[in-house]
Amino acid sequence: MMDYGWSSAGAIAAAVESGAAGAGEVIDQTLQRIDRRNPVLNAFTTVTADRARARAATEPRGPLAGVPFAVKNLIDITGLWTLAGSKINRERPPAIADATLVARLEAAGAILVGALNMGEFAYDFTGENSHYGPSRNPHDTTRMTGGSSGGSASAVAGGLVPIALGSDTNGSIRVPASFCGIFGLKPTFGRLSRAGSFPFVASLDHLGAFARSTMDLAIAYDAMSGPDPLDPICADRIDPPIAPGLHRGAGGLRIASAGGYFRIGAGPEALAAVDNAARALGVSRDVELAEAARAREAAYVITTAEAGALHLQRLRRRARDFDPDVRDRLIAGAIVPAAWVVQAQKFRRWYRERVLRLFDEVDAILAPATPCIAPPIGQRTFVLDGQEMLLRPNIGIYTQPISFIGLPVVAVPVPQADAMPIGVQVIAAPWHEDVALRIAYDLEARGVARAPRPPE
Repeated sequence: MMDYGWSSAGAIAAAVESGAAGAGEVIDQTLQRIDRRNPVLNAFTTVTADRARARAATEPRGPLAGVPFAVKNLIDITGLWTLAGSKINRERPPAIADATLVARLEAAGAILVGALNMGEFAYDFTGENSHYGPSRNPHDTTRMTGGSSGGSASAVAGGLVPIALGSDTNGSIRVPASFCGIFGLKPTFGRLSRAGSFPFVASLDHLGAFARSTMDLAIAYDAMSGPDPLDPICADRIDPPIAPGLHRGAGGLRIASAGGYFRIGAGPEALAAVDNAARALGVSRDVELAEAARAREAAYVITTAEAGALHLQRLRRRARDFDPDVRDRLIAGAIVPAAWVVQAQKFRRWYRERVLRLFDEVDAILAPATPCIAPPIGQRTFVLDGQEMLLRPNIGIYTQPISFIGLPVVAVPVPQADAMPIGVQVIAAPWHEDVALRIAYDLEARGVARAPRPPE
C-alpha cells in the first residue's frame, strides 16, 4: 500500500479518481500520521476523525478527490466550537454550519480532518498560545511556526495534510509560510469568502491557503474562489481557473524587487532568498514603495482600534481569561483616539493609489516575507536594523504594508543549505493572483523554490 503522507494534493486526487487508491485508505493514513506526529507539533486542536471517515466512505470525486485538509480554528466547522485560539470562545454555541470555504473544498472532493491551533483571536505573529500551547516548527520543534496561522503551517510543513486554510490580516499566512518553508497565498482583499469565520480586523482580514507546492495552492484556490452572497465583502466576479495556466510561468512578466524599506533590517537569510529568486527570474530592477514604514504604522492603528472595539465587552467581563499579551494590546486599541483611525484610513487610500501606480510599470514585486528565520519558542526580542526590538509585534514588518492595501501575495519558500527555511513575497496587482502564482510556479520549476521535507 502506497504511503500518501508526502504526496501532493494533485497526486492524491488523481489516485482516488483513477481508482488506484481509495479515499478511505488516504484518510486512514492521514489520521494515523496526525495521531503519531501531532503530540509533537501541536498543530491540531480538534481532529474530526468520524466526519472524515464518513466523508471518505462516499468516495468523493472532483479536482481534490480524497484530499485531506484542515482549517485554522477561527473557521466554522459544523458542531465544533470556533475557538479562534481563545479560552472564552469555548462558552459560545458550536457552529451550526460549515464556513463557505470548507463547503467549497468539500464540493471539490476534499475531506476535512480537523481544526488547527492559532494565536489567540489571531492577534499574533509567533504561533504561541497561552491556552493551547505553541504550535511547533517541523524543521526544528524548539522554534516558532510564526502566527497567527501557526497550526496550519505546521500541519502542512510536517506532512499531516497537503492543504490547510488560514487567515491573514497583517501577515498571518505569509509569516508562518516563511518560517515553516511552505507556500502560502493571501489573495486580494474580497477575493475569497470570509463567511463563517471569526473576525479579527474586518477591514483587513483575508482567508487563504497553505500547500507544499504552487500547483496544490492553485487547485485549492480555484475550488474556493467565486462570489458569495453570505459575505458582503466578497467580490461579485468570476475569473478563469488559474491552475491550467501555471505552466506559462514568468514569461513576459515585468518583475522588480522591492528596495528601500524592504531591505532595511532584513537579515542575511532574508536578503539572500530575495536575491536568489530575483537572479533566477532575471530581475534587474528595484522599485520603492514610498511611505511603506508609515503604512505599517497606519496598519497598526487600524488593527488595534478595530480589534479593541470588537473585544470591548469581553475585555470588560473576562479580562483575566485573555492571553496577557493579547489583552494588553486590545485594551490599548480600545482607547485609541478616533481621530487617529480616521487619519490612518485617509492615509491608507492615498498609499494604495500610490502603490497601484507601480503596477503600470511592473506586474509583480519581490520582497522578503520575514526579516529572519524562525526564532526559538519563547524568545521575546530580536535585533532589527541594529536595534534590539520586541519580537512579537515586529516580525510582520514586510507583510503589513502589503495586506494593508489588500494586494494578492504568494509566499514562496526559498531554502538555503544548512539553514532554516525562509520565504519571499511575490506581490501582484489586485485580482492578479494568477501572476503571483505563475511566478511562484516558475521559481519552483527552476528549483529555486521548494518546500523542504523536515526530519521526522
